Amino acid sequence: MTTVGIDVGGSGVKGAPVDLAAGDLAGERHRVETPQPADVKNLLTAVASVAATVGPADHIGITFPGVILDGVVRTAANLHPSWVGAPGRELFAEAVGQPVTLLNDADAAGIAEVRYGAGKGQRGVILMLTFGTGIGSALFVDGTLVPNTEMGHIELDGHDAEDRASDRAREVEDLDWAKWAKRVERYLSHVEALLWPDLIIIGGGVSKKVDRWLPHVDIRTKVVPAELQNHAGIIGAAAAAESRSLIG
Repeated sequence: MTTVGIDVGGSGVKGAPVDLAAGDLAGERHRVETPQPADVKNLLTAVASVAATVGPADHIGITFPGVILDGVVRTAANLHPSWVGAPGRELFAEAVGQPVTLLNDADAAGIAEVRYGAGKGQRGVILMLTFGTGIGSALFVDGTLVPNTEMGHIELDGHDAEDRASDRAREVEDLDWAKWAKRVERYLSHVEALLWPDLIIIGGGVSKKVDRWLPHVDIRTKVVPAELQNHAGIIGAAAAAESRSLIG
């Protein structure tokens, strides 16, 4: 039985078959550029191309950078506004020629990390945060996902949190790692006070550079880097598709 994960992002659409026993890719990853504009028609074409290239699958999971409720796209901050209100699950299923599981991209990455990576075996409340263009979040209670959390959009010192503490904010404002870390600390302290998590997992490109900034962050909760890196979305999408197939 073959399960494929496809990870839709603001810059690229990536897909691969996944070995769900090992929590790793089972074949070559294929990537295409996210089309511009990333409207419904263009993005469906890109996803169909990736699905066709990685080969036939019994189950397909697809991530999307937005809130997904009952298969319908409710937000699409880094894509085209034509996606808002679109029946995403139905449209992607038609594009690839079979039923799909559609879920938020940060939720998919979190599923992968909790099942196979930095959160494996951890009970209690786990929060995964992905720092990139924005701040994505995935919340788990004893391994169960609380879907579509938007912790990157909480208010922080009068601003949208990701406008202050995302990796893009660091780059745009040309902050050194120590200064940016203090913003991250302020943000994490705020989230910590709201949720009291047992573990915070940091994903995104900054997770590869924790030695530069994490020593400057001092909060109560244990903070660790993600382990699956750029494959987390693909693996999590496939895991979600397998779970959905088991429960119908």
